[in-house]
Amino acid sequence: MPTLTVRQARERRHRRVRLKIAGTAERPRLVVHRSNRGIEAQLVDDVAGKTLAHASHLELKKSFKGSKREQAAEVGKQLAAAAKKAGVESVVFDRGGYLYHGRVKALADGAREGGLSF
Repeated sequence: MPTLTVRQARERRHRRVRLKIAGTAERPRLVVHRSNRGIEAQLVDDVAGKTLAHASHLELKKSFKGSKREQAAEVGKQLAAAAKKAGVESVVFDRGGYLYHGRVKALADGAREGGLSF
């Protein structure tokens, strides 16, 4: 059996998780995408196929200085603010196959700090 690359293993984990969770209008799916440069998150209503809110490291102020983990926490807070504006208080967390560790955990903690519950 051939060994999987890191990317293939993440995609396999993501497919497995996506079979079990789905977002609705009342409780959308909080999707995380992590890259080497930054992190992005969005709230998706899978029933209607629409994005309700989003936040990205690109939207942070230029004066923001900090580590990638602090950047992720700030993105989580921004997403929570955008979710409140969209009328969303509760979400289903989709870590995207990434391990719940480091930047993904920081984003989740930042979103919880901003008022989202999951």
